[in-house]
Amino acid sequence: MRKIETEVLVIGGGATGTGVVYDLAQRGFKTILVEKRDLTHGTTGRYHGLLHSGGRYVVKDPKAATECIEENIVLRKIMPHCLEDTSGFFVCTPWDDPAFGDKFMQGCRDTGVPCEEISVAQMLREEPHLNPNISRCFRVPDGSADSFLATQVVAEGARQYGAQILTYHELKTLIREGDRITGAICHDLVADEDVTILADMVVNASGAWAGKIAHTGGVEGNVRAGKGTMVALSYRIINTVVNRCKMPADGDIIVPIHTVSVIGTTDEAVPDPEHFAIEPWEVQLMLQEADKLVPGFSEMRILRAWAGVRPLYQETKVADTRDVTRAYTLLDHEKRDGLQGFITITGGKWTTYRQMAQVTADRVCEKLNTQRACRTHEEVLPHPFEPGHNTYYHTLGARLARTEANQSFGSLVCECELASRSDIERAINEGEAKTLDDIRRDVRMGMGPCQGGFCTLRTIGIWHQLHKLPIEKANVALRDFLQERWKGLLPILWGAQLKQERLDELIYLSVLNADHLPGEKASRLGPAMYEKGTIEQNPDAVI
Repeated sequence: MRKIETEVLVIGGGATGTGVVYDLAQRGFKTILVEKRDLTHGTTGRYHGLLHSGGRYVVKDPKAATECIEENIVLRKIMPHCLEDTSGFFVCTPWDDPAFGDKFMQGCRDTGVPCEEISVAQMLREEPHLNPNISRCFRVPDGSADSFLATQVVAEGARQYGAQILTYHELKTLIREGDRITGAICHDLVADEDVTILADMVVNASGAWAGKIAHTGGVEGNVRAGKGTMVALSYRIINTVVNRCKMPADGDIIVPIHTVSVIGTTDEAVPDPEHFAIEPWEVQLMLQEADKLVPGFSEMRILRAWAGVRPLYQETKVADTRDVTRAYTLLDHEKRDGLQGFITITGGKWTTYRQMAQVTADRVCEKLNTQRACRTHEEVLPHPFEPGHNTYYHTLGARLARTEANQSFGSLVCECELASRSDIERAINEGEAKTLDDIRRDVRMGMGPCQGGFCTLRTIGIWHQLHKLPIEKANVALRDFLQERWKGLLPILWGAQLKQERLDELIYLSVLNADHLPGEKASRLGPAMYEKGTIEQNPDAVI
């Protein structure tokens, strides 16, 4: 068994975990991060892409609202290449309480969220597809964020300061010696071997999995998994984030992100953050609610449905997950449970990841009896793939301009998202891709209307041609990716998407005989999510 020693071990490769390892490395700590899959595999890669202004919480959760607007300002400074300044509307539809608008305005004033009321006529000039029966509209500084790119640049920043990022290292157990956590035993899924990592401090930043991780150390995390389902339209019907002006509820927000519009989200308690299914009623609810904001939304072509799990911390049980605060919580297990060398950071929003990392790193400094100042709010994050360039937008317009400038139409691998062969080769050669899904998160291959129908085979062919993937493993990677795409298509198989899926089925199952190609049926690197029947088992379970 391999053994590694470090000062701080961070568990979890989402926004919070990479934020913590970056902050600690920047302060000079020897730090290692472990993640059981690829970065952003969990909640960070499965949300609607909203850069919160805090407006959504100004009435119900003022603390979370204040945290969001504070970090909204900071993130615009340190990662402009990962954000799009869409602006945001909060609108009063005929189904909403007209008195809530005044409460919303007062909440914005109380929490420091910039807000101005604009006329409905002005709203419709900017977004003509919105419901003309909307009675009031408020503008706030919402935006959209590329969480994949943002996490990558944060991780790259950590590496530049000496941190190690170990993906596909699944935690088996925390190492406990008496009343102290001294490290963890992980399983390297690629090498298929166990690794012991010894550390002076262990930070649990595993999001919805934080309760499970804490349990291996003999303490309870009180983290509840709240599932949110989202549905993506195949194009951007709007260019401004649109929220219903009411208390947060299901299907009350549309986010324009990259080349699509995303409607979200439900909030359902699930017993296990690793296994959850999308139910037909959830998709139907999203479309019904979207019609109230954009009439005819449900008749447009739906691209995909997916779900993520929120890490919701609660010391006392509540009936509804929407009643659990969206503010973050730092658990000092020495003070709380008498267990030294171990802290948990959980809750919060993607928008507040940097602030969560800062308070966590401050606590690590306190535990290790040192004082080292935070600088993450000052230093602009790098771009890992194009040094010297300030922007690299994963938007269709930016990619189209680059394709035209380089005259690279003939080298396109994914026509939907304009990912070229050079993009794919860079993701394979310079990135740390272990699966096709890793490449997807990197260059958006397979995320367009055909959902990988044509680019999947091309990409796996390039991977094999580069002599980096034997034919049997290539076949397994192909099947893994097709299965992953299928999970998000199954809930929305009607109309144009059903026709597209039938074509893909004919290509891969009939022409290419994908189910019977040499190699294993599935790899241990493949994701295990969206399994049926998990929601009904125990909706009140607390992990």
